[in-house]
Parts: sequence; structure tokens; C-alpha cells
Amino acid sequence: MLLWKIFLLFTRVALFSWGGGPASLALMQREATTALWIPPGATGPVPWVNPNEFADAVAVGNALPGPIAPQVSAYVGYKMAGLPGAIAAAAGTVLPTTILMLIMVVWFFRIKESVTLQAMLKGVRPVVVGLLLWTTYDMAYSVFGVGKLGWGGASAGGLDKLFIVFVAFGVLTFTKINPVFIIIAAAMLGGAAYR
Repeated sequence: MLLWKIFLLFTRVALFSWGGGPASLALMQREATTALWIPPGATGPVPWVNPNEFADAVAVGNALPGPIAPQVSAYVGYKMAGLPGAIAAAAGTVLPTTILMLIMVVWFFRIKESVTLQAMLKGVRPVVVGLLLWTTYDMAYSVFGVGKLGWGGASAGGLDKLFIVFVAFGVLTFTKINPVFIIIAAAMLGGAAYR
């Protein structure tokens, strides 16, 4: 039953996300951090993952090659039910949308010039940007220790992480360096500075 719930949650995320893997992270985070279960030995329900665990999943997913959505979902699924949970989560993320894409690709190329379709896509694209901004905002809470809708909880110790954010953003914006190298450099820096 748990494997089915994992599969359905990530299927729902996949079917109601637009803009690719990174854009799905906002909905995935909201779903995975609000879904409750009672793990063995627990006295009451707890979230599938907390925001810190989700931030860890995104960090690990970004450090690996390939699409991020199945990687993050596999992380959550593994935490819930081991290897079968990881497989159920990744399958829920990939299979339904792949099947839907195979069906829709034929129709899309027939109607891609439709004025109605183009208008709908113009409305959806800004929402994707909003979802990405929300994910960034929500992850900042666990990365920097800031209070939501305020920086009251931030300490001077968070300034080093903020510096890393701006350096990474600047390098990505103004150079052609592959993001993999930035992630590797950040992991090495973290290993040396945050032990």
C-alpha cells in the first residue's frame, strides 16, 4: 500500500508540473513535506521528508548527471521504503508523463501553431517561473536558517553561503562553465570548510 501511495504522489506531481524537472521541484517539495505517514515505531504521523531532507535530495540530485526530478523522487522514495520505494517514486515521476508524451507528441505537432495553444502556453510559462522562485525561497529557509518572510533567523554564519550563491549565479550568468564543475567545486569547498 505504501509503494502505491509513493507512486501516486509522484505521478500527481509529474502530471501537474510544467516546465521540466526543476520546475516540478516546487510541487514535489510541497507534496512530499506535507504528506504524512506513520513509520514503524513512531507514535504519530510525520512528514515523508522535512525541508532539510528535501534540500539534501536536491543537492545530491544536482551533483549527479541526468534529470533531477526522478533523482529527488527516488531519494524520497528510498527514505520511505528502501529500494522498492525509490523504484516506485522514480516510476511515478517518469512513466505516466512519458506515456502521455508519446500520445500527445503526435497531436502536438498537428496543433502546435494553434493560436489557442500558444495563448495557453504564454499563461503557463510565468507560473513556472513563480514555482521556481517559490522553491528557491522555501529552500533558503533550510540553507540559510532564515525565517519565512523575514531574515530574523539569519546569522552572520549564513553570509558565507550567500556569498556562494552569488558566486555560483555570477559564474553561470557570465561564463560558459558547465554547472557540474561548479557543483564539484562547491562540494570540495564544503568538505573542507564545513566539517
